[in-house]
Amino acid sequence: MLESPISSNSPCILVTGGAGFIGSNFVLNWIASGKGRVVNLDLLTYAGNLGNLGPLLENPDHILVHGDICDRGLVGELLLEHRPWAVVHFAAESHVDRSIRGPEAFLKTNIEGTFSMLQASLEHFRSLPPHEARHFRFLHVSTDEVYGTLAPDEPPFHEKTPFAPNSPYAASKAASDHLVRAWVHTYGMPAIITNCSNNYGPFQFPEKLLPLMIVNALAGKPLPVYGDGQQVRDWLYVIDHCRAIEAVLKAGRTGETYNVGGSNQQTNLTVVLTLCDLLDELVPGSRYRPHQQLIRFVDDRPGHDRRYAIDAGKLERELGWKAEETFSSGLRKTVQWYLDNQVWMEEVTSGSYQKWVSANYGDRAISERSTVTASAK
Repeated sequence: MLESPISSNSPCILVTGGAGFIGSNFVLNWIASGKGRVVNLDLLTYAGNLGNLGPLLENPDHILVHGDICDRGLVGELLLEHRPWAVVHFAAESHVDRSIRGPEAFLKTNIEGTFSMLQASLEHFRSLPPHEARHFRFLHVSTDEVYGTLAPDEPPFHEKTPFAPNSPYAASKAASDHLVRAWVHTYGMPAIITNCSNNYGPFQFPEKLLPLMIVNALAGKPLPVYGDGQQVRDWLYVIDHCRAIEAVLKAGRTGETYNVGGSNQQTNLTVVLTLCDLLDELVPGSRYRPHQQLIRFVDDRPGHDRRYAIDAGKLERELGWKAEETFSSGLRKTVQWYLDNQVWMEEVTSGSYQKWVSANYGDRAISERSTVTASAK
């Protein structure tokens, strides 16, 4: 069990964005393993889903607060009332395409929201008696996209790689990382930053590649692949990411950054082809088999980064963490979860989701190379 040194009958942590994809997986695992209470602050925007937290909605160890991280007064009240020994800051706008169409929300949530959380947490930290302040942690969850893009032969990103963000989303996260670093060095804030690679797994909102392809394939809709599909990502199963965050909370050094990666570099096209093969196997009665016939190449995203890859060696050496899932095992678990949770998918893909898909993909031209065969692997 992780150390939870704040004096209380039931020590707790404060999690922001705990109804989102990564946050909900983290909260579910944290409480299931008996690590203590969670105060879960979430604005419940389109990607924050109470359905992700179904098993916890009546659990006394889970306190859900519907609120905004930019509301410093609310955050301060929660810190004062519950006196958490750690703040785990997941809350963020995170989709590159949305950031291109509407960057304002990303600046507000990712920059102003992180500033608000840092200020409220700093006041809380300064109010703690020395024996509690010694153990307090602020863990800021960030992304590998702050580092920019890699050429095919370049080594993976490491913690000292200079920031070079290329999208409004990545720039807003880079700014928030800089804020955390500044609060550490200027104010003595006991904060830690983690930068993770592409997450996938249960509860991911279907604007991201894997769930979007699963939802469309099951419905017989086109599977839109940007450009030539040769963009490379380092795929990290979400539960492995949650384990990494727990390891950093337990033994990470304040003021440090830890990169979290799955060591699973795959092109987007390979991911989609592999997914189609899995669906052919797991849904043998589908009238859309072979699902590869649904693939369509569409106009690329503006400024699309070509390759990401993470060197997680520091995390492995210092804290003993290592990803447990291969891409093959993690992808199979992910596809099976979506097949087993059709009601969840139907609920999150109605209404505003359909408008978003139409806005983002409806005006993208389909390339002449609109279909692909297995030989493309």
